[in-house]
Amino acid sequence: MSVAEMKTVGEVLVDLLEANGVDTVFGIPGVHTVELYRGLAASKIRHVTPRHEQGAGFMADGYARISGKPGVALVITGPGLTNTITAMAQARQDSIPMLVISGVNRRDSLGHGRGLLHELPDQHGMIKTLALYSQTLLNPADLAPVVERAFAILTSGRPGPVHIEIPTDVMTARISTPPLRKATATRPRADAETLQKAAILCGDASRPVIICGGGAITAEAEIRELAERIGAPVVMTVNARGMLAGNPLRVPASPSLKAVRRLVSDADLVIALGTEMGQTDYDMYADGGFPILGNLIRTDIDAAQLARGPHAALSILSGAKAAVSGMLAFLTTKPAARGKERAAAARKAAMTELTAKMRAEIAVIDAIYQALPNAVIVGDSTQAVYAGNLYCDAPRAKSWFNSATGFGALGYAPPAAVGAAVADPEKPVICLVGDGGIQFSLAELGSAVDIGANVIFLVWNNDGYQEIENFMVESGITPEGVKPSAPDFMLAAGAYGVPAVRLSKAADLPAALTEARKRGGPSLIEIHQTRTTGVTA
Repeated sequence: MSVAEMKTVGEVLVDLLEANGVDTVFGIPGVHTVELYRGLAASKIRHVTPRHEQGAGFMADGYARISGKPGVALVITGPGLTNTITAMAQARQDSIPMLVISGVNRRDSLGHGRGLLHELPDQHGMIKTLALYSQTLLNPADLAPVVERAFAILTSGRPGPVHIEIPTDVMTARISTPPLRKATATRPRADAETLQKAAILCGDASRPVIICGGGAITAEAEIRELAERIGAPVVMTVNARGMLAGNPLRVPASPSLKAVRRLVSDADLVIALGTEMGQTDYDMYADGGFPILGNLIRTDIDAAQLARGPHAALSILSGAKAAVSGMLAFLTTKPAARGKERAAAARKAAMTELTAKMRAEIAVIDAIYQALPNAVIVGDSTQAVYAGNLYCDAPRAKSWFNSATGFGALGYAPPAAVGAAVADPEKPVICLVGDGGIQFSLAELGSAVDIGANVIFLVWNNDGYQEIENFMVESGITPEGVKPSAPDFMLAAGAYGVPAVRLSKAADLPAALTEARKRGGPSLIEIHQTRTTGVTA
């Protein structure tokens, strides 16, 4: 094959992305990445342009959560990548598969500090401390194995962000097209003896409890069967909300609540599935009150994570689906009715434990799901989302997620909601965001307009950073810096051509949501929060 018949690295990269099931990339082209775009227009891959590279990362995050596939961001070297780091950190905390492909300056310039455009002292050294895997493509012929390794890491173990950087002089190199094959995922599976031990412990327990994290979502059917077989209430962390919707064994409440902690403390067996058991879920108030678990079965796909946190009587290195399926194969118990009363009591006690203001906020969330039963709510760090993280009985898995736990990035929801809408354009996506948080990424309304995304931006306006202001007051600190001015959101939406309405009372929300859904495309609804009841009367 002559050189003229060969493809550039950029063109082959697009072919390899297609071979690995990529149908969308989020990015902003620049002079350091245009060669990676050479084959994009002729491919089947859709390109979505955010207004900021952080938005590209957050869009990839929201896309991945809904689609179940890695989200892909394509960014320039230097500021493009540093702008994306926040989104990568959020993905790392929440175990979201994200592939970030960036440019980098010429190979012969790396590390020399010559003051080139977008130059960083050591871009790869910076990003490898955050990414699960980061590789600089120095040899054009290595493109296929580097891409294959990236996707293998994304789909095999605990997910997170991975990074490939391509020097500008490598992008233009011509190479022979390699075999276009999908990377093979290899996931750990526990041995039969370990699973049999777990099944025996399940069969012997009289007061079992199951705790599910985001890593358990794909095992929903198996977990339902296990819970019903052994009569175990199922507690869901934020990223697992919506699992077992309507099932009497569900407990859609935070393990940080006293009522849920009592349920767990009283259990003679706790089965933790796909959860890192981190502080933002289990000790949200940092009071150290989560109970010591004397008889814990813990399943995780990451061996390092099994070594952290609570000591387990039995650790199972496996994905949740394979582990629970294996346990069920050895379980001899018949379906047990016990557990439903314990779950119902925990649900009631958890709701009673919340303040009137929190319950009013949760009622608004419930009203959203009632008005739009197939809605996905993507939340930011705002008070209504905090309340929902304590208690939200979402109608199905993947219908409630946000940035208020883990890394806790403000401005996450608007671009993540756009990414979610790209992944499933048939479902209405509700971006639940505060008046402070939306200003981090207000421009992404334009991205929603560009692609006609079915996103309803629900702005929860409490006149600034009220959560932080309250914390300052409670800590005896004179509030400072918590009253940033906000634009007129009606005018801001109108500037992008987005239909918008400001509600005078919460009771008008269902009708406004229904109208926005009928209209299709992006809309904005503003609702004002009061300091007493939590929402406009």
